[in-house]
Amino acid sequence: MNLQTQIPLTKQKHNQINYQSKLLLLGSCFSENIGNKLNYYKFQSKQNPFGILFHPKAIENLITKAINEEKYTNKDIFFHNERWHSFEAHSSLSTLSNKELLNNLNSLIQQTSLHLKNSTHLIVTLGTAWTYREIDSDMVVANCHKVPQKRFLKELLTIDEVSESLEAINSLVKSINKDISIIYTVSPVRHLKDGFTENQRSKAHLLSAIHQVVEPRNAIYYFPSYEIVMDELRDYRFYNEDMIHPNKTAVNYIWEKFKQVWITEDSYQTMQQVKIIQRGLNHKPFNPESEAHQLFLKKLQQKKETLLQAFPFINFQ
Repeated sequence: MNLQTQIPLTKQKHNQINYQSKLLLLGSCFSENIGNKLNYYKFQSKQNPFGILFHPKAIENLITKAINEEKYTNKDIFFHNERWHSFEAHSSLSTLSNKELLNNLNSLIQQTSLHLKNSTHLIVTLGTAWTYREIDSDMVVANCHKVPQKRFLKELLTIDEVSESLEAINSLVKSINKDISIIYTVSPVRHLKDGFTENQRSKAHLLSAIHQVVEPRNAIYYFPSYEIVMDELRDYRFYNEDMIHPNKTAVNYIWEKFKQVWITEDSYQTMQQVKIIQRGLNHKPFNPESEAHQLFLKKLQQKKETLLQAFPFINFQ
């Protein structure tokens, strides 16, 4: 008796990910779940330089500015609740100093430009099609930073608007990096603050739009993170206590599926070596000065040095 539906997945035949690949991840908080896994296994990856970005317009705006290497100035930031913010960045970047914020934004925009030019893979995770438009500037913002809601109009991007934004992302990125592979996915995080029906409408718009632009012949792909949670796991025990975010078990499950599809099999052995070292580094001895622990540390160092000979970019700090 089969008590679980299984989404049929096949190994990606072209443009797979290995330890020589360079990855950039942009998008919702779920992109950080996958990004953290890539970081744990020491792949060459960078995630969300501007912090979490939930909707496609915010991601398109970041990519546009990064490619054009636009500079942020005082007109692009504002002071609220004793901190300086940018409507184009997550609140994790907000600072006490306007100068510090501008320096950080301009440094990160340059870094993003370099990553877009040099990456082999761009993974974009879309969280919602709902956006907030600041009334005074008529600008769709990435983050409201708890500014009073009366200053914004809440809008649901149509399927065509999302599709146009994704087409722009594809064209922009391919214009400076024609060989890059772009992988889209939809976050399984439930945006229930928008409403239950509104969340489903939003996800439906994202899914419909993505499938209008996916084209494997042009190295533009889709990975079904959303469907894996909705159709394979289908149970609240795979969510955190907030019943909104997938829990560790769910993230691990999706990661294994992603690994199965996208990561080369000859990388698995290296991943296992990294895992052994990571566990060793997290080991807490009863007696740090004991002879047994010193021998353990020596062997661990030898494993690190052996791995670094093959992959000198790996950093366990």
